[in-house]
Amino acid sequence: MSENPLAELPVSDVELHRQAVRRRRALKSIAISVVSTVVFAVVMWLVVTHSPGWEATQKTFFSGEHFVASFPKVLEGLWLNIRILLVAVIGVAIFATILAAARTLGGPVFFPIRFLAAAYTDIFRGVPFLVVLYLIGFGIPALNPTTRIPVAVLGTAALVLTYSSYVAEVLRAGLESVHPSQRYAARSLGLTHGQTLRHIIVPQAIRKVTPALMNDFISMQKDVGLISVLGAVDAIRSAQIYQAQTYNFTSYVVAGVLFVVMSFPFIRLSDWYTARLRKREQMGGTV
Repeated sequence: MSENPLAELPVSDVELHRQAVRRRRALKSIAISVVSTVVFAVVMWLVVTHSPGWEATQKTFFSGEHFVASFPKVLEGLWLNIRILLVAVIGVAIFATILAAARTLGGPVFFPIRFLAAAYTDIFRGVPFLVVLYLIGFGIPALNPTTRIPVAVLGTAALVLTYSSYVAEVLRAGLESVHPSQRYAARSLGLTHGQTLRHIIVPQAIRKVTPALMNDFISMQKDVGLISVLGAVDAIRSAQIYQAQTYNFTSYVVAGVLFVVMSFPFIRLSDWYTARLRKREQMGGTV
């Protein structure tokens, strides 16, 4: 027996006609999209390749020889970016959750905690990440010049401090979007404030703000490359070293391509999850 009993019912001619119309419209849209994309690509290719300085630009930025030669070193540097990113994600998840929970504490007795959490998020959201990198990367080692701290550790700390403020605000918005009646119901059942957050509020809040959190994660993927300003030999720094030796900028294109490849799965995953949530909400509205 079929799982869906409606699937065994005959389809009316009207519905078959509607399905045929939708298929024709979909095919027409795909054909128009393909043609417009091809025309746009051809026009852009002609404009770029017929520019007066295209030959010099191609040799300087898109050299196949330098692409192959610089690829291993840049890829080796990217491994450092990936390791820093993994550690930073864990640190941001923990610290941002604590900050968001602190900002949602109720009662006047918790005002100092709420104030400190709000001040922290306001400051680190306002200061450019590059400034935080310089302050952490060069300021902390200056406090004790006899002790050498790896620049990867300092860069990871700067990432955690900055992105915790962004993620904390996203999480706080999610926590406040959960209807207060659920909090009251959980407390009336005997759950403590922490249990209510952990079992009732936080799971719903994370589901609501997952697309925004994924966007923050993608932004952090790109900003990991800024740790090169501290001297860490990551993908960007490796490209810079190669460019300084050869006077060719193709290595930067290699680094850009690798960062796009690294972030592409998460970009597509974010788009898929956002579309899935939108479809679910529209289904609920229809019912």
